[in-house]
Amino acid sequence: MLDLLQQQLTLTNFLIFLAIGIVMLLIVLGFVTYAIYFERKVIGWMQLRVGPNRVGPLGLLQSVADVAKLLIKEDTIPRKAERHLFILAPVITFIPSFAVIATLPFAGNLFLADLDVGILYYVALSGISTLGIVLGGWASNNKYALLGGMRSAAQMISYEVPLVISVVGIVMMSGTLNLRLIVEGQAGGIWHWNFIPQIIGFVVFVIAGISELNRTPFDLPEAESELVAGYHVEYSGFRFAFFMLAEYVYVFAIASLTTVLFLGGWHAPLPFLDFIPGIIWFLLKFSFIVFFFFWLRATLPRIRIDQLMGLGWRVLLPLAILNIFVSAILIALGVGKA
Repeated sequence: MLDLLQQQLTLTNFLIFLAIGIVMLLIVLGFVTYAIYFERKVIGWMQLRVGPNRVGPLGLLQSVADVAKLLIKEDTIPRKAERHLFILAPVITFIPSFAVIATLPFAGNLFLADLDVGILYYVALSGISTLGIVLGGWASNNKYALLGGMRSAAQMISYEVPLVISVVGIVMMSGTLNLRLIVEGQAGGIWHWNFIPQIIGFVVFVIAGISELNRTPFDLPEAESELVAGYHVEYSGFRFAFFMLAEYVYVFAIASLTTVLFLGGWHAPLPFLDFIPGIIWFLLKFSFIVFFFFWLRATLPRIRIDQLMGLGWRVLLPLAILNIFVSAILIALGVGKA
């Protein structure tokens, strides 16, 4: 009887976790759908264009129509492609992008998993998406796709190194890898947020994060004018949608992680504003970061591959390492937290 009860409790927990996962997936899919819409509207506003305005009120159903179009398009697989790997590549790219959200705290009591190694969890899973991109380019049996996959791997690996090193200073000052505890250590007002003592790490993290997202001005993996759409040139329909979905889910993840690590998470910028729910502050900071990504796309041109690689290895990596030494000096002088 006890064994049966334990099995029932386990099944109940599984169903609860499954329901939470489905709800989170729907939230993320809703974000992706309307992030695309608002990106097009923001860019149109900045470039004196109209943007989506025909499908639905104010064009609000344009992204829904685009997603529906992708889902019903013919699914083609090249005859000489590595069929099984070709099918698997979009899945390998998308699943880690969604799984990393599990450890992100959105408020003091609103998180899916309170991991003591939250930062390592994020880094480990996000790196798997690079394999999916390379695999998609190689399995297509197309030279353009292969070239795009290799270029993407070089870029993502190069910028993941300074991205990870840039947060070491926060780990040193906070004394933990737990994302919730890192946010708790930033309570008390904007002067306690990590972006002030970690301004070097903050700048490196944001630049490397944009490159990890393959967004302008680092959107070389999808440089259609150079690579005929890059690594996903042979993909169509919902498999192509998986690659695009993964990219926008990472926008959600990077914006959330930036808010958690550097901008105080759910804490108010001034103590007397604490009466406003923490989730509101989180969403405001998160929205600002997402708007910043859109702003960059509307204003900056794409850089060359040699400039991109040089920036990562010659500028960002030394700055990330310098940030570690600066953080150690601050902690030794008693200025930084330990």
